[in-house]
Amino acid sequence: MQAGDAEVDVVIVGAGLAGLSAARLLRQRGRSVAVVEARDRVGGRTKGATIAGVPVEVGGQWVGPRQTVALELVQALGLETFPTYDVGDSLMCADGDVTRYSDGSFGLDEGTLMEVGGVLESIDKLAATVDLDRPWTTPHASEYDSQTLDSWFRQQTRDPLALRFLRLVVPAIFSAESTEMSLLHFLFYMRSGGSLGDLVATTNGAQERRIVGGSHRISEAMAEELGASCLILGSPASSVVQTEDGVEVVHAGGTIRGSLALVALPPALAGRLAYHPPLPSHRDALTQQVPAGSVIKVNVAYDRPFWRDAGLNGSALSLDDAFNVVLDNSPPDASRGILVGFLEGRHARELAELVPEERRALVVETLVKLFGPSAGSPLEVLEQDWMQEEFTRGCYGGRLAPGVWTQYGAALTRPCGRIYWASAETAAVSNGYMDGAIRAGRAAADAMLLELSAPDPGR
Repeated sequence: MQAGDAEVDVVIVGAGLAGLSAARLLRQRGRSVAVVEARDRVGGRTKGATIAGVPVEVGGQWVGPRQTVALELVQALGLETFPTYDVGDSLMCADGDVTRYSDGSFGLDEGTLMEVGGVLESIDKLAATVDLDRPWTTPHASEYDSQTLDSWFRQQTRDPLALRFLRLVVPAIFSAESTEMSLLHFLFYMRSGGSLGDLVATTNGAQERRIVGGSHRISEAMAEELGASCLILGSPASSVVQTEDGVEVVHAGGTIRGSLALVALPPALAGRLAYHPPLPSHRDALTQQVPAGSVIKVNVAYDRPFWRDAGLNGSALSLDDAFNVVLDNSPPDASRGILVGFLEGRHARELAELVPEERRALVVETLVKLFGPSAGSPLEVLEQDWMQEEFTRGCYGGRLAPGVWTQYGAALTRPCGRIYWASAETAAVSNGYMDGAIRAGRAAADAMLLELSAPDPGR
């Protein structure tokens, strides 16, 4: 699309899953759209790359059976999925000992497992009471939102190993620490995703399947449907202006005018745009309090998936190491062996200070500790620091600290005049996941379609 005096029904800022899903639905309903994207690609927090000659994802990648909207869209776009390799034993490293397990014990001793199980039961019980559409109206919301998740953990168990395990699981889901979010936000997220068990599991869980060719192909396929005439890539938006009869989105290449605007960015990035007139104070304050997580994703390639010879599925957790969550990320034909893992939360922030060679050496050292000497000679190590991405500034999603849901939660999805909001953070179901981003985009599109059919849109 060319810049200048173009005018459409809806101007969308952001060509990630939320923005493109909204654009796709609007177009299907006969409305005109323009999508303005700062990057030179579509896909947002999904991104493809190649390592040792095979495609991998360096951003969001997995879909599970509960993520029905994402799975339906994949099928509708003519894409395919394949199962994450999950045959064999998993590994747990604690206090220098590496334990194999093939059950739901996570390699923990019986006493610690009972402690963890008790905490998980309490989480499921409390999460079941959360109002997904209006979390701040949940019974005891003020109590849950006034404390950090970590303070609640410490009230539930005094088992030090159980606490270490719980404090490992939280960054694995949020790329943020249990001290950095409220109990209410955690409970909302668990209800939104099904349960903690669903979110950490591979088979029958959130990591069950991958997209052939990479998850970024979902956005690319939607962009192809929309056509180049709808897309403006490599042109960061700077401001959104509301006028008497419409909106104007100013970007690096010009101005696009429309009846309505959809800002399909995470709240923290949405807050970096200039708005005229200024946003209501609650919305502006919210954008300052939903920071993104801290994560460096690392793919490590080998000639073959050697761990499978030892009856291992490539899944490993470590309570001792910074690189502490690992999964098999090999292609479906096993033509290469690829392990993917993460530096998350405080570990990501600390190790981001190292030079890449030092960081990669630490990663390989941890893999040798877990999988043996064969892990010491990778073909290639590929890392993606999402904290350094100018138009992302962190993954997996935004988190809400104590007090934010109850003080500002209503502003998360509420339109501001002619401006609507959509991102994985605004989804009631699958919040923070690709499925949630798609749902959020569609929900915003539905709301805008109603507005556009009104006698005077945006008023």
